[in-house]
Amino acid sequence: MTTPVIETTGLEKKYGAVTAVGGIDLRVEKGEIFGLVGADGAGKTSIIQMLCTLSLPTSGTGRILGMDLIHDAGRIKDKIGYVSERFNLYPTLTVDENLDFFARLRNLPRATTETRKKELLSFCRMEPFRGRQAQYLSGGMQKKLALACSLIHEPEVIFLDEPTTGVDPVSRRDFWKLITGFLATGITVLVSTPYLDEAERFNRVAFIHKGKIIACDTPRNLKTSSGAEILQIEAVPVQKAMAALKEAAVENAHLFGEIIHIISDNAARQGPVIKALLEKHAVTVKRMETAPPSLEDALIKKLAIIESKDAAVPAAVHGLHIDRGGVHSQSAVQIIDLTKKFGDFTAVDHVSFEVGRGEIFGLLGPNGSGKTTTIRMITGLLEPTSGKTTVLGQELTGNDGELRRRMGYMSQKFSLFEDLTVDENIRFYGGLYGLNPAQFKQGREWVLEMAGLRGKEKMMPKALSGGWKRRLALGCAIIHGPEVVFLDEPTSGVDPLSRRSFWELIEELSNSGTTVFVTTHYMDEAEHCHRLGMFHQGRLIAMGKPNELKIGLIKGQVAEVVTPDFARALELLSADPRYPQISLFGSNLHLRVEDVQAAAGDIKGKLERGGARVESITRIPFTMEDVFIALVEEQTPAAAGKP
Repeated sequence: MTTPVIETTGLEKKYGAVTAVGGIDLRVEKGEIFGLVGADGAGKTSIIQMLCTLSLPTSGTGRILGMDLIHDAGRIKDKIGYVSERFNLYPTLTVDENLDFFARLRNLPRATTETRKKELLSFCRMEPFRGRQAQYLSGGMQKKLALACSLIHEPEVIFLDEPTTGVDPVSRRDFWKLITGFLATGITVLVSTPYLDEAERFNRVAFIHKGKIIACDTPRNLKTSSGAEILQIEAVPVQKAMAALKEAAVENAHLFGEIIHIISDNAARQGPVIKALLEKHAVTVKRMETAPPSLEDALIKKLAIIESKDAAVPAAVHGLHIDRGGVHSQSAVQIIDLTKKFGDFTAVDHVSFEVGRGEIFGLLGPNGSGKTTTIRMITGLLEPTSGKTTVLGQELTGNDGELRRRMGYMSQKFSLFEDLTVDENIRFYGGLYGLNPAQFKQGREWVLEMAGLRGKEKMMPKALSGGWKRRLALGCAIIHGPEVVFLDEPTSGVDPLSRRSFWELIEELSNSGTTVFVTTHYMDEAEHCHRLGMFHQGRLIAMGKPNELKIGLIKGQVAEVVTPDFARALELLSADPRYPQISLFGSNLHLRVEDVQAAAGDIKGKLERGGARVESITRIPFTMEDVFIALVEEQTPAAAGKP
């Protein structure tokens, strides 16, 4: 066997009494893209920092390119590149100056530096911006510059810690094209990510949970070995269908907008049983089909076995006091020509839309697209430059305490007080919303039950897992039973099982008549919304139901090419102007064409003539990310290359 590029045995990291990494065994081969997937706090960054010799392991052994992590740390640093989660660029230095700085840090000769800079700037398509300060680049361009800086000394191994978090899908796709291009040179990539859809791009993936590897294989094998199949059901009325499934204790039933998604061990056998059950409850089954599991489905099934307690359905909303008094209107939220400027910068650009009562409405877009600014203007926390907003039929004024009590808001940082206990946080928000003793008692009991925190009332928030903290923050935001709830990126950084559980609660709120207005940068999470608006650079570029957006807005089809020679295949197809949208998913290629059946022969011939063997070419459905990228590129064809 060849010597692995990365190898660890029993690698462990403790911070005092806390075990961040609990003894992991890794083996990464030359030329792989190897992924670490897990929630915030799972141990991904601690693993990467030990492998980069930035942190000493508590116990265990590790070798990079055959060199020991402890005894050969200096030699290892010369052979690796590292892009941290916050990518240490110098904001007031230009692109050129940042590259020069990192070259000097690596003691590169001037001639070598100039050659490498030219290569990297060309490859990253950043030559036109070399005189621009890093602080004035977009998030995607900053990520590419950070990557170029880490590659200046031609490392053999690259470590990337959540390199695309918060970056728009167009830049994400371009970033992974860059990474894949380096594979042909033999560079090995180890990357961490919270995005399960992104992990589909990697050659192999390790699921990290509480500092341990709970599964490790190719994305395809992880999905296949999970034994999961997916039943997708379109049923009317969908709320009645979900109620019937819960009453019958059907496990792993989740609602994605208006489509029921059931993780099943045997879809062929369970499907007819489910159909009969729903029809018995006077539910019309319009469509039922079997679909392969996603990587998130595979991880959720694995986590559900390990953490059965977290997989429980959250407490029903009927245990919460919900006041439907006050002035009613047909719409819950209405904004007209809303605009916000900060100096010369337009954060929100003449946006108009309406949200209906009881609707789950999502704003989808990357960090910096204007979502949080919009939600802060609607809730009265930020004054708009122009435009009008109404909530529950009324304009929000600074002194309108009554209307504010009919609203709930969970900010992006989830507004918990770290120096108060769980119980004290609940008590504070109960008092803030003016609950009487009876209402507070009812609300407190519901929050503790819903968040799974009974018996943990005296714990401090910092001691809670990400999922627990999110549920507690939501409980505090809705303890008073508001009519409309604003949630700003409520599931960022939590594990997929907690995300699904959280969305079940959001669906319960919607079923009770509560309007839920939610922002997210997870493209797959948008499927849960009844309707969603897509935000890009402060503008609303599309709005509709998830299925309508995927079916009605994009021309063409997506072809999945399965080939063992994926790096060569990507190189060949990327050079052909007929295939401008092409991405690597694991060892498969996804490319957009007018007609898959018509294009298959040409694709196969081109690849085989170029020395890449083709196993299959099939049509696959569009994803929400495909929709977003297509819309952005229709409006700004050069978006991928703009700062």
